[in-house]
Amino acid sequence: MSSMHTRRYWIVLGIAIAGSAFAGGTTGWSQPDTHEPQPPGDQQYIGVKKCAACHFDQFMKWRPTKHAKSFEVLPAKYQADAKCLKCHTTGFGEPTGFKTAADVDLKGTSCESCHGPGSKHAEVSKPFANQKPTPEQEKIARDSIWKMLPQNVCISCHMIQGHHESQTPPELRKK
Repeated sequence: MSSMHTRRYWIVLGIAIAGSAFAGGTTGWSQPDTHEPQPPGDQQYIGVKKCAACHFDQFMKWRPTKHAKSFEVLPAKYQADAKCLKCHTTGFGEPTGFKTAADVDLKGTSCESCHGPGSKHAEVSKPFANQKPTPEQEKIARDSIWKMLPQNVCISCHMIQGHHESQTPPELRKK
């Protein structure tokens, strides 16, 4: 193994361990996060515009990022490729997730890629959307969506970049 590959291996391993610890994984250095209740099941993806209606500051910080533009950077011939869409769209492969380029609010790696589908969160939060929520209302809102999905969603797309079995076509990989 060359020194560059060895260095890359240790960097990727370090990121994986740190990511697992940060995301509440069980690496031996962290405890699983048992404080966050599981949100209600049977939710639908609602898209970034509906999230932005209440979370405008967060939306404005996300909008110029690479995650927001992750679909746009795909060459046209890959914009319908399932191997690419899992990481470059929101909810691809899920019943209410991204299906085609017509699903404009699910293009890119948006809010629901990390927090999960937001339909129940939008529903339970709507009555107090235009006011400062009480602690009870805030708990209702927070318990309706993940703070961060329990599986390490970042690693599912970013980890593979350091491996030879990358789904990214060779001509699009960083050199």
